[in-house]
Amino acid sequence: MAFLHISLALLLTSIGVNAVVLFTLENRCDKTIWPGIQASAGQPQLMDGGLELKPQQSRNVTAPKGWSGRIWGRTGCKFNVYGDGTCTTGDCGTGLYCNGASGELPASLAEFTLDSPLDFYDVSLSDGFNLPISIFPYGDSGICPSIRCDTNLNPNCPPNLHVRGDDGEIVACKSACTAFQTPEYCCTGPYQNPNRCKPTRYTQYFKRLCPTSYTYAYDDPASTYTCRDTNYLIAFC
Repeated sequence: MAFLHISLALLLTSIGVNAVVLFTLENRCDKTIWPGIQASAGQPQLMDGGLELKPQQSRNVTAPKGWSGRIWGRTGCKFNVYGDGTCTTGDCGTGLYCNGASGELPASLAEFTLDSPLDFYDVSLSDGFNLPISIFPYGDSGICPSIRCDTNLNPNCPPNLHVRGDDGEIVACKSACTAFQTPEYCCTGPYQNPNRCKPTRYTQYFKRLCPTSYTYAYDDPASTYTCRDTNYLIAFC
């Protein structure tokens, strides 16, 4: 009977482990950042959608199998003891906890659709860039590709894409779609097909420095990666 109890406990533990995916969020920047998390419609919100990470700090966030959503970094945030406040980039408009709200553009995104039946993941700069962000699968015996966007694109951002903070520093780099709102840059209207919507000098700037990232609506399908039964490290900077 004791053996039966032990076997049942091991089975339940195994089911519990396999029922979740672990996201490890790590701040490699020299300043505090505030990651935001937005779940897709119908999916549970993780960590109420927001947390704080001091330099070199990491936090684990668990997501159920089948979860989908996006993770990004917010910078220049000022929150009071109640979590009320705003951020210079990536602000979700609800304070520390985004609670389902999206981040203000431009923002570098780590996007996931888990167990569908594979995991699909990408780093998207199609809405612009604010922080270096990379995805490293781990626990998969090294067979799944990493996506590195660990270069700061802000210093050499094309001038007409600049976003400046209160001190005049370049804090983010808009996408051409965000900056100009025209069909050829947003892949809308007559440009809403891959034969007409092509890379531009702006998307090529992002692609040259972060070649494995997704940079516009019809970017190379190779910019989306797949894996199975793994956990993910999301590194900022």
